[in-house]
Amino acid sequence: MNRMTGIVSVPRLCSAYLFVGMFLSWLSSARGAEPADLIVHSGRVVTVDKGFSIASAMAVSGSKIVAVGTTEEILKHRGDKTEVVDLQGKMVLPGLIDSHVHPGGASLHEFDHPIPAMESIADVLDYVRARTKVVPEGEWITLRQVFITRLKEQRYPNRKELDEAAPKHPVMFSTGPDASVNSLALKLNGIDKEFRETGAGKIERDEAGEPTGIIRTAGRYIKTQGSSGRSPTAAESDARLKLLFADYNRWGITGVIDRNCSTGGQEQYLRLREAGELMVRVRMSRSLKVDQPIENVVADLDKLAADPAFTTDDDLVRILGVKVFLDGGMLTGSAYMREPWGVSQIYGIDDNQYRGLLYIPPETLTPAVKACVERGLAFTAHSVGDGAVHALLGAYEEVNKTTPVGPTRSSLTHSNFMSREAVGMCARLQIPVDIQPAWLYLDTRTLVRQFGNERLRYFQPLKSLFEAGAIAGGGSDHMQRIDAETSVNPYHPFLGMWVALTRQAKWFEGTLHPEEALSREQVIRFYTWNNAYLMKLEEKVGSLEPGKLADFVIVDTDLLTCPVEDVRKTTVLATYLAGQKVYDAGRK
Repeated sequence: MNRMTGIVSVPRLCSAYLFVGMFLSWLSSARGAEPADLIVHSGRVVTVDKGFSIASAMAVSGSKIVAVGTTEEILKHRGDKTEVVDLQGKMVLPGLIDSHVHPGGASLHEFDHPIPAMESIADVLDYVRARTKVVPEGEWITLRQVFITRLKEQRYPNRKELDEAAPKHPVMFSTGPDASVNSLALKLNGIDKEFRETGAGKIERDEAGEPTGIIRTAGRYIKTQGSSGRSPTAAESDARLKLLFADYNRWGITGVIDRNCSTGGQEQYLRLREAGELMVRVRMSRSLKVDQPIENVVADLDKLAADPAFTTDDDLVRILGVKVFLDGGMLTGSAYMREPWGVSQIYGIDDNQYRGLLYIPPETLTPAVKACVERGLAFTAHSVGDGAVHALLGAYEEVNKTTPVGPTRSSLTHSNFMSREAVGMCARLQIPVDIQPAWLYLDTRTLVRQFGNERLRYFQPLKSLFEAGAIAGGGSDHMQRIDAETSVNPYHPFLGMWVALTRQAKWFEGTLHPEEALSREQVIRFYTWNNAYLMKLEEKVGSLEPGKLADFVIVDTDLLTCPVEDVRKTTVLATYLAGQKVYDAGRK
């Protein structure tokens, strides 16, 4: 069986790995080994080993798994002080891992005031009006990451609507790198009919040449001065992050990759680690600035490669590598595509040759990738459109001629729009892919309307990636709010599994290319071993095997046999990190 494909070639219960686990259990007992600290038994222990074997029990000593096998064999590890948990038939999975989150910003999203979920332009304008009663006149009202693809109207709030909602406040409705702003915001930034762009980005204009208020790469042209909100102290930030991580544990999540970690974010993780309060394994893709001379990029990479948070072997928190932004977003109309987007009322596109925005040219991208890989750091880039995906794979292919890229776990981040060729290159170059099923769930309705079904043939092509031997890991791109189901984007892992199994979407009838749906076994790998591989931790977590760290979760649903609709309804009963219970559904 090829581990990367998820295709099982050995019957589950007869796999060599299960036999070895049972033998080690018997041998330990026969030798009078120390009793286990914890035993879970009489259930369905999904090991996610090479043969995807299913056991009925598992023993843990300290932080590690010591045996996996039958209930009869594992109970031989019971001692006077062993905690014994009767699973009563319940399923045990390896701890779930999210390959793409932004915990620091997400945890602070509602620190100053509650921000309701928004599904329509009316919701957006109601929020802006409410803020005018709190924010002093002349100060900025900003709303971030409410994506137009997820509004019922499928468009930006226009300049006139924002003017009416807040005539005396500059307003920015930011959705990814792009934004819609009102007249006062344009005026304060000197943007009028005569204004001309410099460099990346674009000011959208009407037939008379007047700015419409839609700005591509808005951060380049719109400066929001000052903030009406209260800034948190370090202690308050830490408290909010611990609340978020406790909720991650509630959903069975024991590991994450922070996909744009700042210096401050790293310091916060290390602070919680030192205090013994970090209950989720964290790997950091540190933010890297590439729009500077290559010697400066190299100096920044040298500093990261020498950072103790990279050179450490710490299982809990470590630098994985770096992240850059290669293109815009599919939710904002700026992902870089191989073919034109097409004129679009939804995205405000009037140029039929517009292909989106590519932020890093090959002559800058390839040297940055090379310098990163040579230092053992994992490179990744926000690469949404198929044009950006091919650009990054081209850089990887060039660098791979002299320095193997795969061992660093350099990857594609998002990689929503792919092609048959891109899938093959991922397998050949050993480039894993960090994909978020929530985007398929929330955005298919708009994408089909914009591109049509045929052009979406290789949108999140999960089955193709698995069958080609490439490794795809499931993530959320969680950005805002401590709530697994209403956050931007939802970090509900069982919703993600359901989407990967069904290819069904919100407000969309039917399925999006069901030939790309994963099997039950594959979708479990997608959120466990595959993500451990992306974290460069697959030798220690991601499967339940003797010698590995005891990260696992007990759930109320048999994900291998239940009706598919029940997958998204799964409840976590308990979550363990290194053998310690970090969440208990029965604890008040």
